[in-house]
Parts: sequence; structure tokens; C-alpha cells
Amino acid sequence: MTFDRKDLTNNQLLDLYKKILKPRLIEEKMLILIRQGKVSKWFSGIGQEAISVGVTAVLDSDEYILPMHRNLGVFTGRNIPLYRLFSQWQGKANGFTKGRDRSFHFGTQQYKIIGMISHLGPQLGVADGIALANKLSKNGKITAVFTGEGATSEGDFHEALNIASVWELPVMFVIENNGYGLSTPTNEQYRCENLADKGIGYGIESHIIDGNNILEVYNLLSDLKASMIEKPRPVLLEFKTFRMRGHEEASGTKYVPQELMDMWAVKDPVENYRKFLIENEILSADFDATLHTEIKNDIDESLAIANAEPEIKPSYNEELEDVYQQYNFELVKPDLKTENIRFIDAISASLRQSMERHYNLVIMGQDVAEYGGAFKITDGFVAQFGKERIRNTPICESAVVSVGMGLSINGHKAIVEMQFADFVSTGFNPIVNLLAKSHYRWLEKADVVVRMPCGGGTQAGPFHSQTNEAWFTKTPGLKVVYPAFPYDAKGLLNTSINDPNPVMFFEHKQLYRSIHQEVPTNYYTIPLGKAALLKEGDTVTIISFGAAVHWALETLAKNPEIAADLLDLRTLQPLDTEAIFASVKKTGRVIIYQEDSMFGGVASDISALIMENCFEHLDAPVKRCASLDSPIPFTKALEDQYLPKGKFEKELLALIAY
Repeated sequence: MTFDRKDLTNNQLLDLYKKILKPRLIEEKMLILIRQGKVSKWFSGIGQEAISVGVTAVLDSDEYILPMHRNLGVFTGRNIPLYRLFSQWQGKANGFTKGRDRSFHFGTQQYKIIGMISHLGPQLGVADGIALANKLSKNGKITAVFTGEGATSEGDFHEALNIASVWELPVMFVIENNGYGLSTPTNEQYRCENLADKGIGYGIESHIIDGNNILEVYNLLSDLKASMIEKPRPVLLEFKTFRMRGHEEASGTKYVPQELMDMWAVKDPVENYRKFLIENEILSADFDATLHTEIKNDIDESLAIANAEPEIKPSYNEELEDVYQQYNFELVKPDLKTENIRFIDAISASLRQSMERHYNLVIMGQDVAEYGGAFKITDGFVAQFGKERIRNTPICESAVVSVGMGLSINGHKAIVEMQFADFVSTGFNPIVNLLAKSHYRWLEKADVVVRMPCGGGTQAGPFHSQTNEAWFTKTPGLKVVYPAFPYDAKGLLNTSINDPNPVMFFEHKQLYRSIHQEVPTNYYTIPLGKAALLKEGDTVTIISFGAAVHWALETLAKNPEIAADLLDLRTLQPLDTEAIFASVKKTGRVIIYQEDSMFGGVASDISALIMENCFEHLDAPVKRCASLDSPIPFTKALEDQYLPKGKFEKELLALIAY
């Protein structure tokens, strides 16, 4: 191995040695603790330290890094106190996740490190979002994100590279090509000669680097960083290295040929660099011994602190309180001045006024810029707010949701428009595993609204007509809003954008141009989690949301003798159980009316809640009225049969007569 010091001073060379030695000594201590049964799981980065240490040394302390399992050098390079790392690994309170996640599955704004999730790929899109925020802020900052050769097969990898290329985002995509994804060798994972070649397809500059040579890593990345500041762009970096331990210690390395282990053993990044420094009289044996002693003492003292720390005591209240970031709702009252507008106009007005109110708000989606979106909701926005904030995206829902998370991490707000709610399935993972869990895992907000044009009645067929709110209402950490009227749509969307938690905002397509209402022209807010009582009566309670609210109103207009409480939920998560229970206790009869299919829908959970909390007040069984348990069809006759409109009146009358 050849080391080229270029113009680095002796002090700089020694500083890199200290940085690469520290994670190695921690690793060696962890292996001892594993053999002693004091640590249950460990993902070793022995043999790969030069990459994480080199990347971290090049970036400024306020530049974000998104590491993975084997990047201990990122955490030590940012000088996180070791006792906090040991507490994190032991699931104690001085860690970063309150015992809710393990090892390196955490982030910290204090040290500008955004921890991984086990799905790997989405963190690449998060890096895009962080870099986009940097670019919008014009602060000249670079973002680095790590992945392994295995994750380059994931769709999120390709989506993130494509977005970064199209938007010219200053991201270093760091691939640690260490030979194996758990036990699967690289020749069973991809067929191109080098992973760096994948950059060609995205028009991205790429480099192949000896990942075991700390000076090659540091020098090349230093030059690249300076160049990326001068000319912002993404760079794909393939670091050739090897994983000398198992995927995690329990899996071992029996599947690796011994000759391969022997070949890479002589390329050890720490030992070779030490040898270079000693041979060039930059490092003395005495100083080396002193460094070893100082680091080992720090390790032992930090372990003692972590070991002495008490185990976490579970608390129901604390667990539930941390699912969402606390949000102090700000009531902005509507003016008396109104205009009669459609549902779609109310959505557009909310977006426009929110863009004016929040300078850091970015709207992203397919065709949302000059074209104005599939439903023309953002028509004219580019002229007012510019293409930096109204951003057309490639067709890659998963990465765009992750970009929204990255924007949130780096001080922005994001709105992601799904062209149709059905298409959210390709962005499902980062919504339910990233947005929803981030605050609970490490107290990081996910200030993202996902707009969901949904619903049937337009003969659009199985791929453009679903009302899929139940996919998300059961996921802790998400808020789900589903208005039925223009007034509510504007006020609730304003609140959703203000809320720092992730919100799935459902907009029924059939209501866009069919429903008109007097709506205040000014900016105003409506609290989430408060249902609206549209009609009052003492005979029966009708609970509904979305388009089904209007279908219920039609039925009641046809049957004026029915004295019903009609409750429009407006928000499904949080759910206004107080209003639900109060109405049911008053009437003694309840029917829940939803457009979604029956099994597993929101109505099922509401029914269970009523049975558990209002049973003694009921005079009849709780009824649910919903669509067929089938995909939604295209032809009008079939769609009419699918939707619950044709049977609601009969079921309502039967319930009253029970």
C-alpha cells in the first residue's frame, strides 16, 4: 500500500492516525465484551475504518453525514462522548433513543449525524433532501451518505441518484463495497465490473477509491469537496474494501474463502498507516503507546459510566407522548369576508397562503410546476414562488418522500403530492418506517405533508380510485386528515402544514369540482382531532368522513323524518372519540359509513371503540356500511355496485327499526 501525504503536515497526519485508531480500539474492546457475554450484538467495521474516518475528517462539523452499521468512525470522528455511545448500545437513557432502538439506528442533530434504518435505501433520499435544503439556503454545505454494495440493488438507490443528478445536489454517495451482503458475494448481487459504473447512467461523476488507504480517501475527498462547493453536484464514490468480520458477530465468516481473508488481512488500514508513519519518523513507538493507553483508558472509563447507569424504567405516558412531537396548535380565526369556491380551490388557496406564510416550505410532486399538477391545484405557483420551491419530480415516490424527510431534518417544510393516492404504495416504506417512527426513535420531527387525491365515483378503475386511509391510520406516528367540505379542507390543510408531524392529507377527487361553499378568503386554521356535528337528532348517530358525508346528507334529505346526529370526523388520526362517544350515548344507535371496503377499514376500529366504551348505552348492534371487499372496478355499473351508496338507506332504516 502506497501512501501519498501530498502537502499534509505531520500534525495532520497524526490527527488522522488518532481518528482511525480510536474506532479500532473500541472494536477490539467490543469483541472482548461479546465473548464475555456482556454485549449481545455488534456490527463490526474492522478493516473499513479508513472510509468513515476519512469522510468525516473532510466534512465540517455542521455538515450532515448519514452512516450505517459499520461506520463507528463517523461517530467517534464527530467526538461524541464514548459513554453516550456505550449507553446507546446498552439501551440506556444516556444514549440517543431512550432504549427504543439499538446500535447505530439513531441520529443526533447536535452532531449532525442521521442514523440509518434497516431498509437502507431510504437514507439516500434523505441525504438528497438535506442537500436540497443546503442548496436552497445557498450555504455551500456538502452532505455525505453511506450505503453498502448490497443496497445498490434497491430501488431507492437508483431513485436517489437520479433525483440528485437532475437537481444537481451536492451529495457524496459513499458505497462501501466490502465483498458481501451478509453472506451473498458481490458476483451474485450485480454484474457490472464496478459499482462506480452505475453513475454513468445518471450522468453522475464517479470514482473508485482504495477504501483501506486513509490518505487516498482524505486527499481525494478534500479535492472533491472543494470542487463540489464551487460547482454543486452529486458524486458517486465506490470504496473498495473488505468486511473482516461477519455481518454481525453471530453470523461469523465461514462462508468466506480463507485465501480472501488472508489477502485482505495484509491490507489492514490501521496497521499499514501506522507502519507508514513510523517508517517516515512521523510517529514514535512511545507516542503510539501513549495514544493506545489514553484511548483505552477513555474506553474503560466510559464503559464504567454506562455500566453504572440504571436500566430504563418503562413509562406508558412517556412512550405514548413521544410518538408525536408536541405541537401547540395556533388558532387563526377566519375573517367575515368569504367567497363561494370549490373544494379544489380551497386546497389551492391553502397551499398558496401557506407558501406565503412559510418561506421554507417546498412543494414536490409529478407535474406540479408549470403544468400545475394533474388536477391543476398548483397552476400558477411557479410564477409566484419559483421552481426552486415548486419542484417537478421524477416518477419516484419513495425517494421523494425521503427527500421530504431530509428537508425537514435540515430546517424546511415539505409537501409531497401523490398524483393519485393509489401511487403511494411505491412510497409506502419511507412513510411508515421513516416519517412515522423518527420522532419516537430519536425525537426528530418529520415536518412533511403527503397530499392524497383519492376516491371513487369517477370510473377511474382499480389504480386511480382507492380510498386507502386505513393503510396509515394504524401506523403510530402518522396523522391522517380527510375533509369533506371546502371550508374544512382549507383550514385543516393549513394546520397540517403548520404541524411538525407527518400528515397524510386525503382529498376526494369527486369532491374537487362538485362541492361549493362559502370559504373565508383569509388564512385560518382548524384544529386536528375535532369532528364536526353537521346535523343533530336523538334517534341515531351517523359517523362518516370524506365523500360518504355527502351521501349521508342526501339520504337524510330524502328521509326528513329521521332525527340523526351526523358526525363528520374530518380527522381520522387523531380521532375525536369524545364526540363519538357523546353522540352514541345520546342516541343509542350508531352506523359508521365509509367508502373504503369493509374488512380492516376505519369503521371497524371505531365500532370496536364504541363497543368497549359505550356498550351499556346501545339499543342496537353497531352497524358498518362500506364498499365491497374487492378492488374498485372501472365500469359504472360495477363501480355503483361496489360503492356503499346503494345500500346505506336500507341499512340505516333497519338499524332504526331494530
